[in-house]
Amino acid sequence: MTARVEPTSRKAKRAAESVEPSRPTTAPTTAAPADTAPAAAPAPTTAATAPSSSAATPAPTPAPTEPAASAHAPIGRIPVVDVSPVAEAGRFPAKAVVGEAFPVRATVFREGHDAVAATAVLVAPDGTDHSSAPMVDIAPGLDRYEARLVPDRVGSWSFRVEGWSDPWATWVHDATIKIAAGIDVELMLAEGALLLARAAARDTVPDEDASTLRYAERRLHDVHLSPDERLDAALADRVRSALARNPLRDLVSASPEYPLVVERTLALAGSWYELFPRSHGARYDEYTGRWVSGTLRTAADELPRIAGMGFDVVYLTPIHPIGSSNRKGRNNSLLTEPGDPGSPYAIGSADGGHDAIEPTLGTFDDFDAFVARARELRMEVALDVALQCSPDHPWVAEHPEWFTTRADGTIAYAENPPKKYQDIYPLNFDNDPAGIAAEIRRVLQVWIDHGVTLFRVDNPHTKPLDFWQWLLADVAKDHPEVIFLSEAFTRPAMMATLAKVGFHQSYTYFTWRNTKDEIEEYLEEVSGESGAWMRPSFWPTTHDILPPYLQASGGRGFAVRAVLAATGSPTWGIYSGYELVENVPRPGVEEQIDNEKYEFKPRDWSQAEHLGIALLLGNLNAIRRGHPALRQLRNLRVHPTSDDATVAFSKHLSAEHSPTGRADTVLVVVNLDPWNTRAGTVEIDLAGLGLPEQVTARDLLTHEEWTWGSTAFVRLDPAERPAHVIALEAP
Repeated sequence: MTARVEPTSRKAKRAAESVEPSRPTTAPTTAAPADTAPAAAPAPTTAATAPSSSAATPAPTPAPTEPAASAHAPIGRIPVVDVSPVAEAGRFPAKAVVGEAFPVRATVFREGHDAVAATAVLVAPDGTDHSSAPMVDIAPGLDRYEARLVPDRVGSWSFRVEGWSDPWATWVHDATIKIAAGIDVELMLAEGALLLARAAARDTVPDEDASTLRYAERRLHDVHLSPDERLDAALADRVRSALARNPLRDLVSASPEYPLVVERTLALAGSWYELFPRSHGARYDEYTGRWVSGTLRTAADELPRIAGMGFDVVYLTPIHPIGSSNRKGRNNSLLTEPGDPGSPYAIGSADGGHDAIEPTLGTFDDFDAFVARARELRMEVALDVALQCSPDHPWVAEHPEWFTTRADGTIAYAENPPKKYQDIYPLNFDNDPAGIAAEIRRVLQVWIDHGVTLFRVDNPHTKPLDFWQWLLADVAKDHPEVIFLSEAFTRPAMMATLAKVGFHQSYTYFTWRNTKDEIEEYLEEVSGESGAWMRPSFWPTTHDILPPYLQASGGRGFAVRAVLAATGSPTWGIYSGYELVENVPRPGVEEQIDNEKYEFKPRDWSQAEHLGIALLLGNLNAIRRGHPALRQLRNLRVHPTSDDATVAFSKHLSAEHSPTGRADTVLVVVNLDPWNTRAGTVEIDLAGLGLPEQVTARDLLTHEEWTWGSTAFVRLDPAERPAHVIALEAP
């Protein structure tokens, strides 16, 4: 990629500063960001033109061509190295959302003892500099600098770091020492005056700041003042502020520009509610002895209750026709009873496949009405994408080459030994990847055209990564608003790479992190460097997972995990029934008894009132909406506690980066022990959070207030108060 031509304004600015540009002439070649089509990706062939299964060589999966390696950029006069967030030298773009203050870091240094500084620059999709921020030394002695940048619209952005020599800081250091020691006093004052004159003469300096600098220059020349008085004039706060706003930069050396894809805010922060539509409104008909399915219309009747708890997204498990061959009975039994609905993940029947609706749920008109009602309630609809088929799916007859044929001529069903899924045929992407890709893209478009804006993808780690890279980029090209959540409870490398190739969010290991050390370590991990690619979605349970902690702890444990999920991650979700503390396991496995995947499960929501969980969920979502710090990811800080079952962490957003224009700091303190009251101290780094030595601590759950210092005593009773969610404010 050739170097981008600089806007005239930037050239003029550098000329005015008398800098020595040392910007590299090449930048890393990158894969296409998620909201653009991969330039070299071949369009998938249609099913009609796809090669047959008897072809000697399988067709390649559609994917971007591997970018050619670019020449190494020469190191700048002021070295800028180890820039982050950068994946594989920019092969994959880092991620941010509109309004997110994302951190940029770099190591910046130089030879000798002169002072250096650094600036992070955000480059807009049109190639012009959008904004910049001075970088702060976050690791004294290690030359590591950081700044936060805030994009303001969706698109393919980039960023760079500029290192530069700081002649003013160098002079301040030397002059302070020498004048105090009586060494070269007049010479040092004269050199300072020259720097101030140079700084004031730049066209980019406002008149008021220029006047301040010239006044300080004159004071440095004033021999009627003592050397200390002349130096004090140069070090005055007004002078420092003027130079901070418009620093004197020499030997500016820029890093390459690295890619950044910016998406809408729901890609980072939102609350999800999962439901099986068929259970809502389902009833048992005593006359026929069979269940009658709920429908999309009856499920829509539940939307006001869900919206009332403050959820942003209603997520539907598959709503497609369900096969009858090898249909599973209750609790994944191989024996079915009359009226058993089967698993919605066994997709496909004579009524259609992934582009159709299970007839017992209704029609596309009913689905459109569901989407419209959700939007009226300010919610969006997510749909499960499970790329697998029942033996009755139309694809099985039309495209047998899309599946794996065993030696005996049968099609292989899904297995994860010892688990067997006889009702499901997995797709085989090795046989006709282009044909499969084209069909899946067509299917997604059907649902996008009917108002689906989010997809939860079932087991994406069992499909090729190059397929996902192509598909996600192709969808984003036409529909950048569409968000994909990866349900990949798998090995870390696969989870991370799925995120890098384009998934907007990912399920996480949060569900199995229980102890204080585990939770603290995991919170720091997901909010750290990995947050530039893999945005976490915290779920206490799913329809497949009921972890041992919740099996044993009942409502108290459900409250603890809800607080951790809602405050520890910008995106979180619950599976329908969480409000009722459904925690009875199927023996021997980490899932609920009477799993909803295999039967209708109508619920009496009035029972949730005395449990208090629904009220807690609503309060947590309201708190998240009122506190923008909780809707950020890379601003989490763990604070030490004296008790081994008490976890404390904060999220802070400065006034500069807050949409409200006010700083926002939320401290969360959680008792992980659901059986015993825990008490101890929390050590709060108030200075690190930009707060004074004493603050007002306002509990957002109970509305109590205290005055706290850097050490606070807490006592948490799991029966009455399992957690504090506290706004910390200057008095």
